[in-house]
Amino acid sequence: MHLEFKVKSSSSFSGQEVDSEIANQLLALLLYLSAESYTRDLYLFINSPGGWVMSGMVIYDTMQYVPPDVRTIDLGLAASMGSLLLAGGAKNKRSAFPHAWRQWVFI
Repeated sequence: MHLEFKVKSSSSFSGQEVDSEIANQLLALLLYLSAESYTRDLYLFINSPGGWVMSGMVIYDTMQYVPPDVRTIDLGLAASMGSLLLAGGAKNKRSAFPHAWRQWVFI
């Protein structure tokens, strides 16, 4: 499964387990979209059961690095590494659908 996104709307979607392939795709997308516009918020829609720690940390660090705020939205499931990515959104720009489920992992 490949990452699908809309460049014009500055949004991306993570709907699978976080692994090195999805991390590289999201990394490239976040860097590209932030270069396109420093002021327009980026949106990361999450529906993920989790995944690899190192791959998730690459995405998380990139979210913190890019100049625009990254808004995170939990569509259905944000477990394990997915929950860390959800929490990595900009302050006051993290949200979840009413029936979305989150499984927090404390390290």
